[in-house]
Amino acid sequence: MKKYTKYFGAAIFFLLLCITAAIISHNSETLTDYAHREPEVAYREPAETESENEEAAEAETETAQAGTSESVDEISVTKPITEAQAESAGGDTEMNAKEMTANRTIYQPDFYYEPLSEDMKQRITGVSYREDCPLPYEDLRHVSVLYVNFKGNVSTGDMICNKAIAQDLVEIFYELYQADYQIEQIRLIDEYAADDTLSMQDNNTSCFNYRTIAGTNKISMHGKGLAIDINPFFNPYVTYKNGEQRVSPAGAESYADRSQPFAYKIDENDLCYKLFTQHGFSWGGNWNHSKDYQHFEKKIEE
Repeated sequence: MKKYTKYFGAAIFFLLLCITAAIISHNSETLTDYAHREPEVAYREPAETESENEEAAEAETETAQAGTSESVDEISVTKPITEAQAESAGGDTEMNAKEMTANRTIYQPDFYYEPLSEDMKQRITGVSYREDCPLPYEDLRHVSVLYVNFKGNVSTGDMICNKAIAQDLVEIFYELYQADYQIEQIRLIDEYAADDTLSMQDNNTSCFNYRTIAGTNKISMHGKGLAIDINPFFNPYVTYKNGEQRVSPAGAESYADRSQPFAYKIDENDLCYKLFTQHGFSWGGNWNHSKDYQHFEKKIEE
């Protein structure tokens, strides 16, 4: 009996030893071995994580795109929206509401042009827009820009021009504004009862005014909305009759001598001259029989 008890105990010990070895062997299994043994379990979690990362990336992309779209909608786009595009767009796009209002074309924030509103028509009719003016309202545009005045402050300026040069003006005045080019004021000449002399004496920059060229019966380019006068008091209109120099406006005689250095003088080195001529305007300072240093005009083929 003792003999069998001895063998039985040895068998139990051997069995325990085998079980322990198996456990140790299982616990020492490598990741590769485990992956081969349980491929579905081993590879499922990484695959799901990659998919989740892709979905997260797509969600981030969609969010970024949505954020970009919203930011564009909140500001005026640099590239202008033309009137034809605005009309054809109707309600089928998400274009900026400002650009859609009254066919307004925005070049940069606070630099835009638009057809004349009814209020604007009433404001200028009988003043700068005389009742015998043959130019239809539809050919004119109200232009609004920012500029730096003589005190160094930013102001808003209003002009009326021919639609053919409206885009030129917003681009030019934006560049002038970016360069801190100083202009004393930009007001509709209607605030001076359409009196060009009063406007010049107040050094007012203006564009459209249906009138004749001084001393003639010929309609000025201002009457077509295709000319603009910049800082006119410092850049006067100079004519000669019988060898005598005449300067307009009165009081600006000292600024007729362009050989002298002084502030706000427009010459061929001036930024204003460079921008306007780059846009196809001609400068009155280059005329032969008279000099209109304030004046830029653009001839348009009709």
